[in-house]
Amino acid sequence: MKDSFRASRGLRPYPPPARTVPAARRAAQALDGWEIGIYGDLTEKQSELFGQLLEVPRRSRGTIFFDSAGGSVYVGLALASLIRLRGLYAIGVIAGECSSAAVLPWAACRERYVTPHATLLFHQIRWSSDSDVRFEEAVEWARHFKFLEEDLDRLTARLLNFPEEKLAEWIRPGRFVTGQEVAEAGLAKMVDLFSGDVWSQIGRHRKAN
Repeated sequence: MKDSFRASRGLRPYPPPARTVPAARRAAQALDGWEIGIYGDLTEKQSELFGQLLEVPRRSRGTIFFDSAGGSVYVGLALASLIRLRGLYAIGVIAGECSSAAVLPWAACRERYVTPHATLLFHQIRWSSDSDVRFEEAVEWARHFKFLEEDLDRLTARLLNFPEEKLAEWIRPGRFVTGQEVAEAGLAKMVDLFSGDVWSQIGRHRKAN
């Protein structure tokens, strides 16, 4: 009688209290999710890379694989901004190279991983402009260039949680840094090609901590 009354009124039994998810299961769930790649020239692939980061659900978790020599610093900054401003819990894995402007979105990831074979190039922003730029525009660009260089150096150091003076030793005059060196500096954890898939290795790193 009670069931028929609830059905006629569109009522449903009150849902039971949610069960607490064990910590081990939560850790496993954190490794699930989307996978995307930031690769190639950032300038040429701007639309494609933006689309990838905008298609995943906001505040979601996933893995970003990196293999890029860089490109426009503005594109690198925008990708890093999308990762942070959309609240993405991104796990950044350098599969090959992550240099120049590509360092910014990698630095924006909440967890960072490298292989011993990975390569990163840190260097100062490079000047580029149209050949027919006017003198007044060149003067303004020079002013903005100095501000941009200092601002992005500070931002990179803050994202990596790395002292600016130590980062400057890599940036000026520009240095290739190996995955091993990056891991030893505490900027990332090490994974390799012989110890299982990356999620298994990340899980072991988390258990060790």
